[in-house]
Amino acid sequence: MMMMMMEMRHLEAALLVVILGHLTSALEVPLDLPQPPTITHQSPKDYIVDPRENIIIHCEAKGKPHPSFSWTRNGTHFDVEEDPSVTMRPHSGTLVVDISRARPDNYEGVFQCTARNQHGSAVSNNIVVRQSKSPLWSKEKISPIVVQEGVPLVLPCRPPAGLPPPIIFWMDSNFQKLPQSKRVSQSLNGDLYFSNVRREDSRNDYTCYARFTHTQTIQQKQPITVKVLNLDAINETMADYYNDTELLNEAPVDNRKPTFLIPSGHSSSKMVLRGHVLEMECIAEGLPTPEVSWIKVSGDLPGRRTSFLHFNKTLQIVNVSESDAGDYRCTARNQLGSVHHTITVEVKAAPYWISGPPKNLVLAPGENGVLTCRASGIPKPAIIWSMNGDRIENVPTDISRKVEDDTIIFTDVQVESSAVYQCNISNPYGYLLSNAFVNVLSEKPRVLTPANKIYQVIENRPALMDCSSFGSPIPEIEWFKDSGASILNGDPYILHDNGTLEIQVAQAQHKGKYICVARNSLGRQENHVYLDTKEPTRILKQPVDKVVQRGRSVVFECIIKHDKDLLPTLTWLKDDEELPDDERFMVEFNHLSITDLSERDAGVYTCIVNTTLDHDSATAELTVVEPTPAPPVVHGRPDPPTDLELTDEDKRSVQLTWIPGDEHSSPIQEFIIQYEDSLHHRGHWHDLARVPGTKTTAHLKLSPYVHYTFRVLARNAVGLSEPSSPSRMYKTDPAAPDQNPKNVRGSGTEKNNLVITWEPLSGLQSNGPGLHYKVSWRQKRPGSDWITETVSNNSVFVVSGIPTFSPFEIKVQAINVHGEGPEPAVAIGYSGEDLPAAAPVNVQAAVLNSTLAKVLWDPVPPHLIRGQIQGYKVYYWRTHSLHKHNPHHTEKHIITFSGNHSQGLLPGLHPFSHYSFYVRVFNRKGEGPESEKQEFKTLEGEPGPPASLSVTNPSLDSLTIEWSPPHEHNGHITGYNLKYQPVNNSNELGPEEELALAANETSVTLQNLKYSPRYKFYLNARTSVGVGPAISQEVVIKQDEGATQTSHPVAGFPPRHPIYKAQPASPFANVSSLVEEDGALISWEYWGPEKNVYVEYIADNSEGEEEWQKSLNGSQNVKLKGLRGLSYRVRVVAKGHHEQPLHSEELFVTVPAVTSRQVDIATQGWFIGLMCAIALLILILLIICFIQRNKGGKYPVKEKEDAHTDPEFQPMKDDDCTFVEYSDNEDHKPLKGSRTPSNGTVKRDDSDDSLVDYGEGGDGQFNEDGSFIGQYSGKSSSRDNAEGHESSGAPSPINAMNSLNSFV
Repeated sequence: MMMMMMEMRHLEAALLVVILGHLTSALEVPLDLPQPPTITHQSPKDYIVDPRENIIIHCEAKGKPHPSFSWTRNGTHFDVEEDPSVTMRPHSGTLVVDISRARPDNYEGVFQCTARNQHGSAVSNNIVVRQSKSPLWSKEKISPIVVQEGVPLVLPCRPPAGLPPPIIFWMDSNFQKLPQSKRVSQSLNGDLYFSNVRREDSRNDYTCYARFTHTQTIQQKQPITVKVLNLDAINETMADYYNDTELLNEAPVDNRKPTFLIPSGHSSSKMVLRGHVLEMECIAEGLPTPEVSWIKVSGDLPGRRTSFLHFNKTLQIVNVSESDAGDYRCTARNQLGSVHHTITVEVKAAPYWISGPPKNLVLAPGENGVLTCRASGIPKPAIIWSMNGDRIENVPTDISRKVEDDTIIFTDVQVESSAVYQCNISNPYGYLLSNAFVNVLSEKPRVLTPANKIYQVIENRPALMDCSSFGSPIPEIEWFKDSGASILNGDPYILHDNGTLEIQVAQAQHKGKYICVARNSLGRQENHVYLDTKEPTRILKQPVDKVVQRGRSVVFECIIKHDKDLLPTLTWLKDDEELPDDERFMVEFNHLSITDLSERDAGVYTCIVNTTLDHDSATAELTVVEPTPAPPVVHGRPDPPTDLELTDEDKRSVQLTWIPGDEHSSPIQEFIIQYEDSLHHRGHWHDLARVPGTKTTAHLKLSPYVHYTFRVLARNAVGLSEPSSPSRMYKTDPAAPDQNPKNVRGSGTEKNNLVITWEPLSGLQSNGPGLHYKVSWRQKRPGSDWITETVSNNSVFVVSGIPTFSPFEIKVQAINVHGEGPEPAVAIGYSGEDLPAAAPVNVQAAVLNSTLAKVLWDPVPPHLIRGQIQGYKVYYWRTHSLHKHNPHHTEKHIITFSGNHSQGLLPGLHPFSHYSFYVRVFNRKGEGPESEKQEFKTLEGEPGPPASLSVTNPSLDSLTIEWSPPHEHNGHITGYNLKYQPVNNSNELGPEEELALAANETSVTLQNLKYSPRYKFYLNARTSVGVGPAISQEVVIKQDEGATQTSHPVAGFPPRHPIYKAQPASPFANVSSLVEEDGALISWEYWGPEKNVYVEYIADNSEGEEEWQKSLNGSQNVKLKGLRGLSYRVRVVAKGHHEQPLHSEELFVTVPAVTSRQVDIATQGWFIGLMCAIALLILILLIICFIQRNKGGKYPVKEKEDAHTDPEFQPMKDDDCTFVEYSDNEDHKPLKGSRTPSNGTVKRDDSDDSLVDYGEGGDGQFNEDGSFIGQYSGKSSSRDNAEGHESSGAPSPINAMNSLNSFV
């Protein structure tokens, strides 16, 4: 029997070894396959809820079919449907408690969720739901605390118990945290400890605050008042504080060695759980303030997990492990001694996993498997297995399942063996609960990794390619490369158990397609993935350490190289943090520049370049020093750049980097990059690019078939540096042309040819040897074929023997030995032109008004134009006027209408005239034949102005007006309109009179005129259409010198010359003159084309014509000044395109030597006003002078007053009526120059000449400045009763004048 038991045990052990050899990792079962439930999300074990919000208890699970959910509360079934305040979310087990309908504390308790389907049941943790609490501080009266200076003090906080516990801090009344130090610090329980108090600790706002994080509320304790006094001050104030103050330590305080305030005694103990935070504190009192230090008696402190807080008073160890158990000693020490305390730490452990929770097990029918639930704890935890939520000892026995402590062994499983197993491990400090299912399936392999996935890795780095799969039995994975037959297994390939293929050092030769094959007994499936290697990202030029003076600038460079397919991002850090948000920091990809340096800019600067696959970094330290007296700055041109390097070489681009030379105290503004093409233009350097002076790298775009050599020049404010040494030569491969010739055109030089031209490509644009051009053309009409010719070393091709002015499609393509350029664009050209072959027909005219006619014609057909139409020209001329007196005209005019028009307007015609015209079409070659000549007549219009207007026979009340008919009748003259009005000396116009005169009249005498110095006349001619423009004339009527006002007036013109001469037929009209005091005003009207119009004049008795004087240009009038006492000949001149200027007929103007109208200045208003103002000013000055004289002065008649003169009396100056300077030392001192009695009244003396006699009431008084303010209006009988100290107001100028008259 014993032997059989031994054999059975050996067999079980062997079976266990076999099963363990087939252990597999947990598999993710696709959701489309049957599977038991799995809990995917649940609330934490200790779940504290906010009482102000709805309570949400999470429970989410997956499975096939989707599981249903149920809950227990405090160990009993919780019927969700029976509670109206609780709902369960659809397709979920999550509970939602509506607190608006229920109290939150009614739902505190232990909740557990169960998710089940036909394959098993999974359960959640026990979720303990508790309501967050943030209670108020209990009300208390806190008495002020008076302590003696130097003693220790503890201010208790004692916050209310909250859930979770609050965070404690101390603040003052301004909500500022109280400063803490090694003397004053807060303990772990929130109390505020003073190792010894000082006088500056006195304040009345020590306030403890408790912040409850869960509800985001803060509670405040009543402020505590602390008064620190020395012993004498305590004795003096004891009576004041006796009833309401706690008195501490009345004995004098001396220096003392440390003692611990907490913890008490020489030793203590503390228990902490594994993985938690251990905090131990020692706070000591003493004078001077002691310092605290820590050691571990039984070993060393764990360096990385240890922190010293609160000025070394707190020792903190995070993530506690069993090795942290032992004795810890804190020591407090000052100059008088030390004290020790030992804390024994015991480490306990809630259960924790050793190798992780049990994993789901997927088995095929007949396979074996193991579930392991291995955990540890202090004390050792107990293990309880359950199946589908029931204790395993309470479920039916299954011969395929055997429980061995923390392991369940499955053998020869079947489909009905599927279930969910729970492993519960617990000890007094906690528990672990885990669900793991056993799913028995038969499923052929499927590859879960996405098909055709591309893996990108950096060269010389590991490459991992996944082949995630599922199947039951578990598939075997094999890898192949590029459809090869050999299995990839062995150097350099590593095949992991989960199907991942690893290449430890990926090289370029490892690129390509990889095939993953998953197979089991039920079938196989393969998947293709691709591996691509990239060049590593690296920093070619790292930033270097720099020492820079304060106020200067610094630039850090970080030149990088990266794979062309990866987009890099470069980040700069300062002291491992983001750069300050300061405009002085400027980042330009691979440069960091800082201006106006200060001490706070010193630190370590890091440039980090990142791509999607890798990164690189480099650091440099910046030291900022005080500026030193610099030698005299000598500005100069920069030194040439050095160390030119070419990187990132490509067919059409290259990266050029360089190192700047010395900038010689003038910052570099820009770098100029030049190249030499030794293949095409050896010895010639051309500018290629310009970059700012802060950059030292440039990405250059290149052309094919060029042998490049680069050099760099630097420019600053002084000038350009010498060129750098050339870089190494970089040759680009030839290629087909990238572009075709530009500006392709086609036009004819003869009527039967087409000249095709283009801009040839340069050698740099040719992209290769053997450049030539393929010229193609065809007539632009359906069915035309392209004709092609090859042209070399030329940019012109002539096509001959083609129709006149026909459109052609043209294209020119560049070709070299490596191929053709892109398909060229098609241009349109025309063959040569010929003169038009036909004239317009159906030409006619329509007269619109007296000066405008419309000409119409039928356009010439395009094929007869034989060229690009430019427009039509209308030739027209005035043959004669319809008025019998006008001569014939033969001058032709041409008006051009650009474009393909069929009508046009002829403006500016002469009214009442006969016109002839014809039309021609023209192209770029010239004009075609003229059309048939046509004629038309313009309508009658308004006449021109009369040819002349003159005034003769002026008398006192009459004068005669004479005129000539208009040069341009423009119709039949039907009469004249004469208007005239007088003009006074102020140039104001009087009432206007108008006369209608007959057409046959040329003069009229005006009778019974009222005398006026001047008259202005206007004369118009009229036709049946209307009144024409007026001619005007102004005449001055002068009186003879020395005559009386009744003398006869005469005209202001010399008697030997006519007043106004008629004007010839010219562009001038209405030329007139007006003689004024300061010259002659010449006016005219002008309709000619010339813009330069001016006036010339010459003395009438001059013999030579060369003495004509030229005036300034004017538009319609000019005033001739400086003409005195002579007769002048005046004419208006127009000068323009004509060789000879155009003159108006001469006008005779006589300017009198002496103006006949004498102005009496005595009658002018301005003169009268000026005289009145002067008289008023003199009167005011006299009044002021006498008032000043009467302010207490000395008078000859007052002998007695002189005999009793006040010692301080100072006489008044007789010459200017002013007082001599005096000193006013007292407010009531008698006025100088006066005698004032003690009662303040002014008394009359024996003299009758006293000024008081001229007062009316004896109330003449004086101001403080001595000025008299009484009124003078006659003698007063009661002047002796006046009170001198009462003011009677301002002085009256009228009374002052009366007083003045009495003296006179």
